[in-house]
Amino acid sequence: MTAKRSPEPAILLVLTLVALIVSGNGPKDRATWVMEALPVMLIAPLLVLTYKRFPLTPLLYRLIFVHACILMLGGHYTYAEVPLGFWVRDALGLGRNHYDRLGHLAQGFVPAIAAREVLLRKSPLKPGVWLFVICVSIPLAFSAFYEMIEWWTAVAMGQGADAFLGTQGDQWDTQWDMFLCMIGAITALLTLSRLHTNQIARFTGPEPAESPEEPPPLSRAG
Repeated sequence: MTAKRSPEPAILLVLTLVALIVSGNGPKDRATWVMEALPVMLIAPLLVLTYKRFPLTPLLYRLIFVHACILMLGGHYTYAEVPLGFWVRDALGLGRNHYDRLGHLAQGFVPAIAAREVLLRKSPLKPGVWLFVICVSIPLAFSAFYEMIEWWTAVAMGQGADAFLGTQGDQWDTQWDMFLCMIGAITALLTLSRLHTNQIARFTGPEPAESPEEPPPLSRAG
């Protein structure tokens, strides 16, 4: 069963490219923008190349678009200086710009649904405890690896990596990042699994019911 194609993925792709161009126009720190926008530059072509043989659900395309916007906005201003984060800080009386926390929530929220989609469509796994655990573990593993990338970047660039790290003096920033990634993944699976399963069914279709055995033909008398 093949899902009916819609123009929405193409529209989201165009909007992503426009946002990428806008975010790359005069960013606060060019190196930071490149590092933050790099996932968008890598994933967008991959989604285009795989669209015909493995189109994603509308839910996942929309989540990827939102995540891309979060990354590009953070890359343009640097995470510690995104105006939206300052507005929330002042409105709630917080001690710092928490926009980077939103980024790490998304780092768990969106990949959890992406992992769930690939596993449900390409593996024998079914909805249940093991699928839930694996779909939380994959974003967490990626988050840990990303923290290593930040560490390597800091070692290589020295003070020039401050804008990319965005720790804002928080000694527990790495732990907070991974914790929020986990919270994002769990929240996504608890809130969106039913909707996601319904959308996946458009690609895979319901499992065929076993047809009852046909009764033997009645022999004619005489």
